[in-house]
Amino acid sequence: MNKKLFTQIKNEWHSNLWIATELLLVSVVMWYVVDYIYVQYRVYNEPHGFDISHCYLVNMGQLTDKSPDFIPNDTLIADEIEELVNRIARRPEVEAVSLSQNSYPYNGSNSGSDIRYDTLQSYGYVVRRLVTPDFLRVFRYEGTRGETPEQLAEMLTKENFLASDNLYERKYNIKLTSLVGKQFYLWGDTTKTYNLAASLKPIRYSDHDQALFSYCMLYQLSRSWYDTHLEVCIRVKENQDVDFINRLKADSEKQLRVGNVFIADIRSFADIRRNFEQNSMNELRNYVFGMVFLLLNIFLGLLGTFWFRTQQRRSEIALHKALGGTNRTIFNRLLTEGLLLLVIATVPAIVIDWNLAHAELNSWMNGTTLETGRFIITTILTFILITLMIVTGIGIPARKAMKIQPAEALREE
Repeated sequence: MNKKLFTQIKNEWHSNLWIATELLLVSVVMWYVVDYIYVQYRVYNEPHGFDISHCYLVNMGQLTDKSPDFIPNDTLIADEIEELVNRIARRPEVEAVSLSQNSYPYNGSNSGSDIRYDTLQSYGYVVRRLVTPDFLRVFRYEGTRGETPEQLAEMLTKENFLASDNLYERKYNIKLTSLVGKQFYLWGDTTKTYNLAASLKPIRYSDHDQALFSYCMLYQLSRSWYDTHLEVCIRVKENQDVDFINRLKADSEKQLRVGNVFIADIRSFADIRRNFEQNSMNELRNYVFGMVFLLLNIFLGLLGTFWFRTQQRRSEIALHKALGGTNRTIFNRLLTEGLLLLVIATVPAIVIDWNLAHAELNSWMNGTTLETGRFIITTILTFILITLMIVTGIGIPARKAMKIQPAEALREE
């Protein structure tokens, strides 16, 4: 049967050439779409390097002279801010509280940093985070050597710093874990060194980006900088989320106003994340809708091609039945022919796909580079999707054709 099948494909080379060409083009376009969707899904589900569950952001405010409670000539702002943080930390529902400057996740505000060790210099953008040690506990950062948030909080001192493990990876292919305990120069200042206390697991900037940036955590918040523009980040215990914002607001006027400092606003990080990611989600949704529409058109086009091709071969199906062929053998023959054409078209399609991936043609959308495992997975997924289209396009009309009596089909022909 295989020999006869190859002979038939060869004899019908003209029509089969067009179908193979169509399958080639469909396979390349399909792979591009599948690769994009696969990468976006995988990136979205990668570890973030932090945890915002049960976390809240408190924005502070300062009374003006228009308030009857205003304290003129108040020079104790730093003490008042520290007292406010301590009062929040003493609440029974609170697990950890931290102060920081433009450092909380999903804030869109960054300041760069230069980190040098011997001849190694940081490559690309290094995100600097000025925080108090409990910042590590609030967002549950973890070390690459298994350090817990509590251990990392103890390690972060005025003389130590923490940095993500990918600091030197892209340029030197060196994991920062191997340099823990070494002395580094920061900010280009060669007069003072800082000890790397631990390396952090890679940290992502957003839900739709890989961990491409490096992060540097420093306990460098000077009391002379303290003002109400600092952010207060809170983690509450797991069973204390219900109505926490309203409870904190209810106590803010009497219990949580210290001097001229008061709580101006409270937001959950679930809302902060949603607002920060809104534009990216809209853009991704538009891409996905467009690609799904493209896939639908590909499906209908390919379905129509094989449907029409099978429908035109009713007399051939009838002849096979008249010669003793069963429905199963006839269906298998038609399906094998379609899949064989797909295999023939897939070989050059894989070559084209590999070159597209190697050229990183789609890296402008997902920021990723070529990975052999990813290429194999997306190629297999593409082959499976097209196979399902071919099976549908052949199966439905073939089953209908096989229900017709051979004599009737041959008479119609």
